[in-house]
Formats: sequence, C-alpha cells, structure tokens
Amino acid sequence: MTAPHTTRPPRSTWAALTPDQLLAQCEVDTYRASGPGGQKRNKTSSAVRLRHPPTGLLVIAEESRSQHVNKAKALDRLAHALFLHLRDELPPGVTHEIITALPDYSDARDRSGKLSLGRKDPRFWPAVGVVLDVLAATSARVADAAALLGVSTGNLVDFLQTDPKVWQEANRLRAAAGQKPLR
Repeated sequence: MTAPHTTRPPRSTWAALTPDQLLAQCEVDTYRASGPGGQKRNKTSSAVRLRHPPTGLLVIAEESRSQHVNKAKALDRLAHALFLHLRDELPPGVTHEIITALPDYSDARDRSGKLSLGRKDPRFWPAVGVVLDVLAATSARVADAAALLGVSTGNLVDFLQTDPKVWQEANRLRAAAGQKPLR
C-alpha cells in the first residue's frame, strides 16, 4: 500500500476531502471474499477494494458481510493511508517553531507538551502524517525528529507504538535511511 514517488500536490489536497469526495476519486471494486462467514459470504460480493489513482493507494475491507459496512471501513483505511504513506517534504532549515505551528500538529500535544493522542482521536492521523514527515526529513533519526517535534525521544517512540501500522511505517522509513529498526 505505497504510493509511487512522483511530483504531486501535498497530502492535504486529499486529506481535506470529505469521504464522499474521496470516494468519487476512487475506483471501486466489489468481489466475493473467501474465508469464514457462512454460506451467505460466498454468495454475495460484499468485499470492497478502493483504488485512489491520484496517489496510487489501494485499500480493502472484507471482514463484514455488508458491502456498505466494508465500503465505509475501506474509506476510513484510505483516509489513514493518506497520512501513513504520503510524505510531504519539509522546507530546508525547518525549525521546531515551524513544525509546532503546522495545522495538523499544532494541537496534537497536551498541556505538558507530550504527544498522547489515541487512535480514535480525530487529531491522531493528521499528527501521524506530520510525525512521519519529520522522521523522513531527519533520515529517521528519532532524537532529531523528537527535537523538531518538541517532544522527548521516549514520548515519540511511545506515540509511534500507538498503532501497529504507524510503527511499521516508522521502521520502513528507518530501513530506507539505513537505520536499525525500533524495538
């Protein structure tokens, strides 16, 4: 579920879209999913695959026997994938003040300055996008990323561990930069 590296508009172009607008840009495939679920599952095309051609992202949802439920889950996954897999380049010489003023990050930290958002918090995924952008810009060096984000390295690692896919993407960025995986 990665996007090809090409010149494209910033992630916010797609992240700001409503679910209906995002769905309108997608190619939607429905198919019969295999696996458990009884006889009905094998008779109806309830699984949904969404392809988002502008970004190259692809997501699927097939756990429900309802096509409508699966489409909604796939749309949520696509919205999350925008923040997980699309990197926005930071300007050269970016500072802590610039990062903390970014709209997707400015209210992500609590009063004590820590990143402590849960996955269900609507600010979580936009903050993930900024955190991963900073990690990519610092050659995946956690201490450097934490300094730009205004958090401790321990807090940054804890935040990355909040979601398994975020952790996986952080380690993919580290591997691409020649760093050892986080544990």
